Formats: sequence, C-alpha cells, structure tokens
Amino acid sequence: MITLALAGKPNCGKSTFFRAATMAHAEIANYPFTTIDANFGVAYVRTECPCKSLGLQCGNCADGIRFVPVNLIDVAGLVPDAHKGKGLGNQFLDHLRQADAIIHILDASGSTDTEGNPVETGSHDPREDIAFLQKEMTMWVYGILEKHWARLQRQAQSKAYSIHRGISEVFTGLGITPEDVQDAERSVAIDLARAEPEGLVKFCAEIVAISKPMIPVGNRVDMAPAPLLDTLRSAGITFATAAGELALRNAVSGGLISYHPGDPAFSIIKEESLSPAQKAGLQTIAAVMKANGGTGVQQAIDRAVYELLRMIVVYPVEDEHKFSDSRGRILPDAFLMKKGSTPRDLAFQVHTDIGKAFLYAVDARTKMRVKDTHELKPGDIIRIVSAAK
Repeated sequence: MITLALAGKPNCGKSTFFRAATMAHAEIANYPFTTIDANFGVAYVRTECPCKSLGLQCGNCADGIRFVPVNLIDVAGLVPDAHKGKGLGNQFLDHLRQADAIIHILDASGSTDTEGNPVETGSHDPREDIAFLQKEMTMWVYGILEKHWARLQRQAQSKAYSIHRGISEVFTGLGITPEDVQDAERSVAIDLARAEPEGLVKFCAEIVAISKPMIPVGNRVDMAPAPLLDTLRSAGITFATAAGELALRNAVSGGLISYHPGDPAFSIIKEESLSPAQKAGLQTIAAVMKANGGTGVQQAIDRAVYELLRMIVVYPVEDEHKFSDSRGRILPDAFLMKKGSTPRDLAFQVHTDIGKAFLYAVDARTKMRVKDTHELKPGDIIRIVSAAK
C-alpha cells in the first residue's frame, strides 16, 4: 500500500492534519515536539466509483464516491540541523525513509518560527520552510553517501564496476535504481566518478526529488493574514484548514452535517441541535472552504497520490458481466496502480501466482479481450484470466 508522510517543523499543525485525515488519535498541543514517536494511520484517496455510471450499487462507496486506503505517517517535527541529529532529526529522517511521497505542512499563518516557536502572526515567511526541508533532506542523503564515498571511488576505478549500481545499492532504502542515479547525474551535469563534494550535494538534492517527491500545503489558512496568503498563492502553494476538516468530520459523526472528505461545501442536517458557538464555527469553516474550494486536507492527499506518484485507480473483477467477484460482490476491490501499468501488472498486484500464470484480460465495460501490453486507464474494470488456481 502507498505510504505518505506528513513532514514539517514542530507546531505547524501536522498532528491536527493527521487526525483530520485518519480520525486516529494523535496528541495535539501548542508546543514543539508534541509528536515524539511517529503516528501511523490510514487515510484515503478519493475517486469516482464506476458503479454510479453502470447503474449499480456496489456497497463500497458513499454517494458514488470511492475512498481507497493509503498509509499515512505523522513524523516528529524537523528543526535546523536535523540531519546532524539535532532535535528528533535522526528519528524524523528514518521515518521519512518509509514514505513514497511527502506532504510538507507549512504554517500559512506565519505565526511560528523555523523551530516552531510562537511568533507574531504573519512575521515568518513559510516559504523559508520549504527550502529548509529540502536542505535537511539533501544533507541527510549526502551524509549517507559520504560514508561510502571513498569505497565507491576506489571501486569505480575498475572497468567491471558500475558506480551507478554501487550508489543505488547505498540508497536501497530509498528505492533508487541505477537508472535513477544516471538520470540525477545527467540532471546536475556532473561525472560521479570524479565528483567533488559540491557536485555531490547537488546530486543528492536531485536524488531526494526523485525518491521523495513533496507537495507543500499551507495549513491554518483561516488564521493567515491576507497579504501573506497572496504571497504564498503566487508561489503556487495550496492551502488547508486541518482544524476545520477535523471539526467537519466530528460533526458528521454527530449526525449534524452532510459532508464527504474533499467536498467543496457541506450542508447542515440538524440546525436546531447546533449551539451558537457551533453555528459560528461552521460559518467560519464554510467561508474558508468557499475561498479555497474545500478544507484542503483531502485535496492534498489526492494531489500527492495522483500528481506526485502518478497513480490511477483500477477495479479487478472475476465476472465481467456482473462486475463482481466469485461471491457476487460488485466492484469489491479498488487498486492504486502507476500510470502506464498493464493488465499483467494488475494481475501481479492481485496475487503473485495470478501474475505468473497470467493468460489474458477482459475489459468488463466492452467485454472485449485486451492485450497484456494494454495501458490501463483510470476507472478501468478488468477481468484477469489466469491459469493459477
């Protein structure tokens, strides 16, 4: 399953974002290092369920909206020189190793400094925190490479040795391939076999960009001064109110409102049950959602999965006529697959044995057989025919 990580400095709202996205317990307080041990939970990526267009009721979606699970990690806050072990740096970076992509939570209100200490609202520029995280990640990766560099250079003198493969083996935990190493080398225009420290740092920055793609999200948009919001918006930063999302999900649990994560608005069900304070709070959240197209929490997760990781949702079935499995369950499974994946890739995703014994696939919508090299599209419903029992 895909794993996303929430990263950022202390006291920027990561744990609130985590709770809003997962409804799992996470300690929230206004001081640095509230999160000491990482929180692990399950969030969901949103997509339109095919059952609606097919005139069916699958029982696995909500009003035609399908939510596909992904792992979410809320890691300890990052402070300057974390790569040297300052703060909870080593623990933070080790947890990030597990992530396929990173959602970088910024304090869009500008009310916390680089180390997460409270300052006057709007006095800190959140854009500085973007460069800060990239630097810490880069220097962490550089530190890993530096430990092995003397050995790699010695081995590179042998014609039978591939420095690209050697570096990829050093970065095994990051999922880096020899081809990734070559791409990063070309991108920064260096010769790895003869590279100096300055060139290696640039190379490591590129490795971070390849292995840990990041999306910055300005949290606490409801508290941000308008001039700062304009500055951040012009820099391409999207916004979120994690506290607002958490309040909406709690209101849904209480039967007070109708709302699905990712909706641009909500509707009140039991207005007579709301206190004046609750009404005022919901009005504030509604205004923020209107200005930003939603709370931004679900949108951030969706962007990380669909844009950064380039995933699509595909539905495997066993009966292409009923769009069901062998037990008659309609569209029981939804798989996240890389863009460019084929039916054979889907077969392996379902089960290794089914992939190994793959024969052919059928497009359940058209009832036509498709080639094993056919590129899957978002929302495809595919029957896999395999010799495996």
